[in-house]
Amino acid sequence: MRWSLALAYLALGAAATQAQPAAAIRVTPAAASKKAAYLDGKRPARAAAPRLTGKPPTPVVNLRNTWTDEWMVVELAGKLAVPDDQVDRFLRDHYTNDPTHMDPKLIGVLREAAAHFGARRIEIVSGFRAPKYNLMLRKKGHEVAKDSQHTQGHAVDFRIPGVDVRDLEKWAVDRRKGGVGLYLDSKFIHVDVGPFRRWNGS
Repeated sequence: MRWSLALAYLALGAAATQAQPAAAIRVTPAAASKKAAYLDGKRPARAAAPRLTGKPPTPVVNLRNTWTDEWMVVELAGKLAVPDDQVDRFLRDHYTNDPTHMDPKLIGVLREAAAHFGARRIEIVSGFRAPKYNLMLRKKGHEVAKDSQHTQGHAVDFRIPGVDVRDLEKWAVDRRKGGVGLYLDSKFIHVDVGPFRRWNGS
């Protein structure tokens, strides 16, 4: 009898436990310690982005001499004159290392080309050509004129990376200023300050 009553009480307790729903578990973040709060107060405030002041930079074109691997920076606007001695030195004959006085209009041609095509770099293939070097090229069968405009400091050969040389030649011809030679295989054009004329070379 006692065992049966005891078993009955145990059964009733188990049933009551199963009928009660399980308690929900809540997780709350730990409160910040006093040390952490102190360190947060010591951190410097994030600086605001600086305001841009003054005028925007002047657009420039970078000229590269393909023979000497020298560079010269020229403003596109052309307001700042490039010293003649720097131009003469930059466009000197690479074979004899001799400079001459280059016609200032040639820098203007390069500026116009860069502005028209949105170029930031122009590669110079030839500037001044000393008469001695010009004669040597003629004897070797190269396509150079006896009285080349290069020997007088009146011509420059150049290309613009990323611009089709035929588009460059068309632009130069449309200017109707000076001579224009297209060297399609060599991928450059010749421009001089002489009378207007045009020709094709290799």
